Amino acid sequence: MSMPGAGLTARLAPAAVQAARSESPWLRWALCGVTFAFLGLFLVLPLVTVFVEAFSKGTEWYWNALIDPVTIASIKLTLLIAAVSVPLNTVCGLAAAWAITKFQFRGKSILITLIDLPFSVSPVIAGLVFVLLFGLQGWFGPWLRDHDIKIIFAVPGIVLATVFVTFPFVARELIPLMQDQGMGDEEAARVLGASGWQTFWRVTLPNIKWALLYGVLLCNARAMGEFGAVAVVSGHIRGLTTTMPLHIEILYNEYNLAAAFAVASLLALLAMVTLAAMTVLEWRAAQSRDLPAETD
Repeated sequence: MSMPGAGLTARLAPAAVQAARSESPWLRWALCGVTFAFLGLFLVLPLVTVFVEAFSKGTEWYWNALIDPVTIASIKLTLLIAAVSVPLNTVCGLAAAWAITKFQFRGKSILITLIDLPFSVSPVIAGLVFVLLFGLQGWFGPWLRDHDIKIIFAVPGIVLATVFVTFPFVARELIPLMQDQGMGDEEAARVLGASGWQTFWRVTLPNIKWALLYGVLLCNARAMGEFGAVAVVSGHIRGLTTTMPLHIEILYNEYNLAAAFAVASLLALLAMVTLAAMTVLEWRAAQSRDLPAETD
């Protein structure tokens, strides 16, 4: 038996929903104006300023700043650090996400907490930890000195610091997706006779490929732009242990602003390329999610 006011409520519900979803034109314009003003002031204007200052002394000065031997060395070191740290974090993040989402074991919550640890620790503190561990006065310092192994103020220390601060990106992109997907596809593959590696390569990896690429892009962008942890462990040795962010800081402190902004423009271009790639990946991921529904 229906309630006396049920019919009236049913008739009013669409109108109430429409009213809740609509606002007056002036409010919409005001909110859009505030949003675009904020984006223009804090995102677009700094980006434009970087390129304006980079070319402030002309194109020839810009290219001369980029082909400077110290600048070339910083670019090569940045690419080297990214080439080492990103694959390491990709493999480790993928393994961690696989273990957390596909298996039940004691200490899972502790593992998740450790994965999130770099997000809660300041990069400067992370760099200082490595100095206390591997510096000359650190725990392993005397042993490293006796065996002529250099970690702090050398490339290995920069790699360690970068790996630490960029570790969560791949795992954190994969864990929610793999939890949402569950174990149904993998269990079906195993029932049909697939081995563990076959299940991973032919079932799990295709299902997570877009999220994996998204995490790799974020990890690469952070690895190339990391400053705090790298600044502590690098020693600022020009031409040897200065990545692009550190080289920009040195040029800026020397009041060589045009050269500093010229190098900064490369990092800005990296950010824009990363943003474009992330947009494409989000679009492809949305398409892959919609594909089964379209083929049914």
